[in-house]
Amino acid sequence: MATAAQLGNLQEEATCSICLEYFKDPVILIDCGHNFCRSCITQSWEGRDENFPCPQCREISSEKNLRPNRQLGNMVEIAKQLHLPPVKPPEENLCEKHEEQLRLFCAEDQRMICLVCRESNDHKAHAASPIEEAAEEHKVKLQEWLRLLKKEEENILKSKVKEEQQYETMRSKLRTEKEKIESEFEKLRQLLKENEQTLHEKLEKMEKKITMVENANIPKLSNQITSLNALITEIEKQCEVPAWELLKDVRSTLSRCNNVKIQCPEVVKSYKVMVTLDPETAHPRLLLSEGLKRVRRTETVQRLPDTSKRFTNYRCVLGSSGFTSGRHYWEVQLLQEGRVWLVGVAAESVNRKGDFIWSPEGGVWAVRRWEGNYKALTSPQTSLSPSEKPLKLGVYLDYEGGWLSLYNADSMELLYTFPQAPFTERLYPFFRLRKGAEQRLV
Repeated sequence: MATAAQLGNLQEEATCSICLEYFKDPVILIDCGHNFCRSCITQSWEGRDENFPCPQCREISSEKNLRPNRQLGNMVEIAKQLHLPPVKPPEENLCEKHEEQLRLFCAEDQRMICLVCRESNDHKAHAASPIEEAAEEHKVKLQEWLRLLKKEEENILKSKVKEEQQYETMRSKLRTEKEKIESEFEKLRQLLKENEQTLHEKLEKMEKKITMVENANIPKLSNQITSLNALITEIEKQCEVPAWELLKDVRSTLSRCNNVKIQCPEVVKSYKVMVTLDPETAHPRLLLSEGLKRVRRTETVQRLPDTSKRFTNYRCVLGSSGFTSGRHYWEVQLLQEGRVWLVGVAAESVNRKGDFIWSPEGGVWAVRRWEGNYKALTSPQTSLSPSEKPLKLGVYLDYEGGWLSLYNADSMELLYTFPQAPFTERLYPFFRLRKGAEQRLV
C-alpha cells in the first residue's frame, strides 16, 4: 500500500506550478525540462515575440520550444482515478487558533480566517469574503501585476539587447580606431625610418664633401704657408744686404709679393678706394642721390635715356669707375635690406638689356641676400652662414691675383672668397636692389 507521503508526491508531480491544478494537456519546455499546462504556458507568454522565460527557473529561450508530454498526461489520469484529496499542509487549511477550516478572507488584515475568528472581536468589524471569491479578486490583481511585470521585464530585456548592441557598436568603433591609429603610427615609423636613412645619406654626403674640401684646401693652405715662409725669409735676408745687392733683385721680389693673396683685414682695408655710382647704368626704378653715393629702389619709373649702358631688365647699377689692375677695397652700407640685395663686381660686357647667368660664367661675382638667406653666386650657388647679420659689406678685388672677397665690414669676418680665376676685362662695382632696399657707399 502506498503511504500518504508517496501519494502526496504523486499529486505534486501531477500539478501545474502555474494554476496549481492537475495538468491539462501537459507540455515540456525543451530547453530546461519543466512541465506546464499548454494553456498556462501560452497565457504566460502572451504578447511576446522573442525571449521566452520559463515561469519556474526563468531560463530564456529564443523560441517557443514546446513538446507534448504524454507520459505525464497518463500519470495525471491515474492520479485523478485515485481520487486523491488536495495535499496541503494542515496549517494552510486549519486555523492555528481554533483548528477550524479556513473559509473566509479578512480584507482588513489580508489573511484567511475561520468562522470562529469572524465572530471574534478581532475581525467582527472587518469586511470578509469567502476564500474562493477573495482568491478570484486577488487573482485578477495578480494577473494585472503579472502583465505589468512581464511588460517591465520585456522592456528591460529590450534595453539590455539595445545596450549590448550599443556596446558592441562602441567596441567595433574602438577596434576600427585602434587599427587606424596602429596604421598611422606604422606609417609614421616607416616615414621616420625613411627620413632617418635619408638624413644619414645626406650626412654621409656632407662628410664626404667636407673631407674632399679638406683634402683639397688644407694641402693648398699648407703650401701657401710654406711659400709665405720662404718669401718672408727671403725678404728678411734682402733687408740685411747692401743697397746695391737689395736693388739687384727687388723687382722680382715685389712681383712675387703682388701675387700673394692678401686676406689680413688691416692690409685689405689699406686698399680702400672712393667709389661712386654711374647714373648712366642705373635702372629707371633706381633713384640715386645727388652725390652718387646712395641708391634706393622706387616704384616710380623715371624717364631716362635708354642708352646701351643702362640696365633695363634688372634693377641694377654699376660703379662709375672700373678696374683693370691693382687691388681695391670699398664698403657698402645696407641702410634698408628689403627682401633682396646683391653686392659684388660685374664685367663690362655683362648683359644690360636681357637675362644673364648670375655667376662668374655670366660676368658677375657677388654675394646676395634673399629673404634672410645669404648665398655666393657660384655655379651652383654656395650657402653662407655669417656669425652675425652683416649691416655693412666690404668688397676686396685683387685683379692680378684673380681674387674677389666679401667681408662683414664691421667685424671683418670673411663671408666668401671666389675661387681664383684670371680676370680678362674691366670690372665695375655692381649693385642690385629689390623692393624696400637702400644702399650707401662709404
